[in-house]
Amino acid sequence: MKITSFYALTIMALSFNLAAEQTCYSSTDTTTPTDRFVINTDGTVSDPQTGLMWQRCSYGQVYNAQTNNCDGSTPSLTWQEALKVAVNDATAKHDDWQVPNIKELASILEHSCTEPSINETVFFGTKLQNYWSSTSGVSNMSSAWVYQFDSGLNSLHAKTSDVYLRLVRYEK
Repeated sequence: MKITSFYALTIMALSFNLAAEQTCYSSTDTTTPTDRFVINTDGTVSDPQTGLMWQRCSYGQVYNAQTNNCDGSTPSLTWQEALKVAVNDATAKHDDWQVPNIKELASILEHSCTEPSINETVFFGTKLQNYWSSTSGVSNMSSAWVYQFDSGLNSLHAKTSDVYLRLVRYEK
């Protein structure tokens, strides 16, 4: 009986995870409409409104033009690791990627959607977790601001926490 209950619960849990989809609310205005962005063929997306270029995939993943999706896994990183990998990233032959500040990160939040709170037509591979910003806490320098892309809420996290990352650069 215990084994049968375990299998039943496992199947229900797996079914729930497979069925989870982004929820968007028509009663709320769209904050990041697809036509605001220029989707480039090299795995980046340009935002003329902010002058920023973003990686379409979360850090660690690689954009696949054939499948129009992201391949690979997404590691979680400490804040210091995030700063280091940004300096060494050469996605789309650019060498000036950086960890976004909290305002830049907020600019890609889709406030009309949850799970994730991002435009999934524009940005792929977004974890329903926290994403680093480069913005340190004012009263606590051992913490930095993050956005939770499950709900779209921000909070301070210890810089030693393992958090996900999406890189940005200023488009020239």
